[in-house]
Amino acid sequence: MAIKGSLKEASLPDVLQLLAMGKKTGCLSVTHRNSFGYIYFDKGRISYASVVNRRDRLGDMLVKNGAVTRRALEEAVAMQDRRRETRLGELLVESGAITLQQLHGAIDIQIREAVYFLFTWNQGTFNFDADVAPDASEHVVSINPESLLLEGARRVDEWSLIEKKIPTFDLVFEVDEKKAMASEVELTEEQTVVIDLIDGKRDVQAIVDASGLVEFEVGKALYGLLAAGFVHKIGQTSPSTHALPENRADEHMNLGVAFYKTGMLDESIREFRRVVELRAGDRLARFYIGLALSRQSKWTEAAAAFSDCAREGPPHPAVLHNLAYALEQQQRYDEARTALDEAISHGGADDPRIHTSLGVLNFLTGDLVAANTSFRNARPLFGTRPPTPAWFHYAALALALTGDVEGAAAVLQDGVTAHPHAAILLNNLAVALERRGDSDAALAATERALNEDASIPQLHKNLGDLRYRAARYDEALESYMRATKMNPDLGADVYLRIGNIRLRRQERVEAVRCWERALELDPSNAIVRTNLDSVRQVF
Repeated sequence: MAIKGSLKEASLPDVLQLLAMGKKTGCLSVTHRNSFGYIYFDKGRISYASVVNRRDRLGDMLVKNGAVTRRALEEAVAMQDRRRETRLGELLVESGAITLQQLHGAIDIQIREAVYFLFTWNQGTFNFDADVAPDASEHVVSINPESLLLEGARRVDEWSLIEKKIPTFDLVFEVDEKKAMASEVELTEEQTVVIDLIDGKRDVQAIVDASGLVEFEVGKALYGLLAAGFVHKIGQTSPSTHALPENRADEHMNLGVAFYKTGMLDESIREFRRVVELRAGDRLARFYIGLALSRQSKWTEAAAAFSDCAREGPPHPAVLHNLAYALEQQQRYDEARTALDEAISHGGADDPRIHTSLGVLNFLTGDLVAANTSFRNARPLFGTRPPTPAWFHYAALALALTGDVEGAAAVLQDGVTAHPHAAILLNNLAVALERRGDSDAALAATERALNEDASIPQLHKNLGDLRYRAARYDEALESYMRATKMNPDLGADVYLRIGNIRLRRQERVEAVRCWERALELDPSNAIVRTNLDSVRQVF
C-alpha cells in the first residue's frame, strides 16, 4: 500500500489515523523544504520517529529530568568524539550515569516529541512505504497513535497562535529589564530558562539549542513573555551566522541518508550531490549516489558513480564490489571480474559476499567448476552467520547444472531453514525435490513459497506444472491463468498446457487460441504445431 499526498490536502494527524485504523506496517516520511522526518509503524502502532538535522535532545532531556548531571553529559559527549560509532545514550549507560530503563524511557519521550514536532508542519508532502522497518540498531517502542493525537492537536492549536508572533526561528529578542524586574508575575520554569538566554544576539533557534527544551516549549515560553511585554523583537540573524559550508554538507548528508533509507531515491541523490558540491572529495556521498542509482537499476550511471568514488582515494572493497555488480548487470563481465579481483586484493579476501559475487560471475559466464569453487570458498567465510539468500540460490543452481541434484536439494534445505521467508529459495527447492522424485514435498514447498510471495508469476506456473503432472487439471488451469495474467509472455510451455487442458474440457476454440499464442512465443515448437494440425484435421 503506497500513500502519497500533500499536507495541504490531508493533515498529518489524519494520515496517522488512516494508518492506525488499517493496522499498517511501514515508514511514513514527511518532507517540508529542506526538513525531513519519518514515522515508522508496526501493525498500526508507532514504533519509531525522528526528524533529520533536528538537534538530538536526548542528553538535554535527561539533564532536564534530573536523570544525569550536566557534567556527566559533557563527559559522554567528549567520549563520543572519540567513539563516533557509539550513540550518546549507550555511552551514558556504559558509564553508569543512567540505567538502560532510563534510556529507553527518554527515547520514548524523544519519539513522541518528534511526532508532535511533525504535527506542526502544515505544508510539504508525505509518502508511506509499506513493510519498511527502522534500523536494527534503533530502540523501537509501541505507541498507540491515538494517545498522541489529542496532545498533538492541542499543540497545533497553540502553535498557530505562537506563529503569529514568532513566524520564523531566526528572530532575535531583547529583554525589557525594567518591566521584567518590576513585575510580580511568577514565570514558568520554561520561561525562566528562555529569558535567561535572551541576550539580544541569540535567535530563537540558538535559544532552542542552548536551553535543552523542545521547539514547542521555547515557542510557548516566548509567546507568554512577548504577551506580557517582558521581551520584544529587535531583528533577525543574517544568513552568514547560520550553518557554515561544512555544516551544510553534513545536513545534506543526513538528509540524503534518511531519504535513501525510506526509499526516496531521487531525493537522496539530490542531497548527496549537494554534499559533493560542498565537499568535492566526499567518498561516502559518491558511494551512496551509486547505491541509490543501483536501486533504480540505472546501472551505467551507478557504475560511473562507483568509479568516481574509487578514484577519490585508496580502493575500498565495498566500492569495488558494488562497481562489479553494476558492471555485471550490464553484462560487462571482464570488467566486473577485474573489479572483484581488485576488491579481493585490497582487503576483501575474507569477505564472503565478494567471493559469492565471483561465484555468480563464473556461473553467468558458464564456468560451473570455477563457480562451485568460489561458492565453497565463500561458505566458511560467513562464520556463524548463515550465508545470504544469493549464495544459497546460485550455489544450488551450480550444483544442479553439474548433475548434483541431491547436493542442490541439501543446500536449498539449509537455505530455507536460514531464510524461511525467501520465496525464490522455496521455489528452487520445489524444483529440486521434484527432480528427485518427491512430488508431494515439491508441491508443499511451492505452496509455502506462494504464501510468502504470491506476486511471482513463475511460482504460479510451477504450481500449475506440479498439479498438471498429478492430473489435477482444473487446479492446474487456475494456477496457469494466474501466472499468465501476471506475465502474458511467461513461456510457450504454459500456453501449450493450457491448450491441452482446454481441449480435455472440449473447449476447442480456446485450445487453438492458446496453442497459437504458444507459437507466437516459440515458432519452432514442434509439439504445438502437431497439436494444431491434429485438431484442424479432426474438426
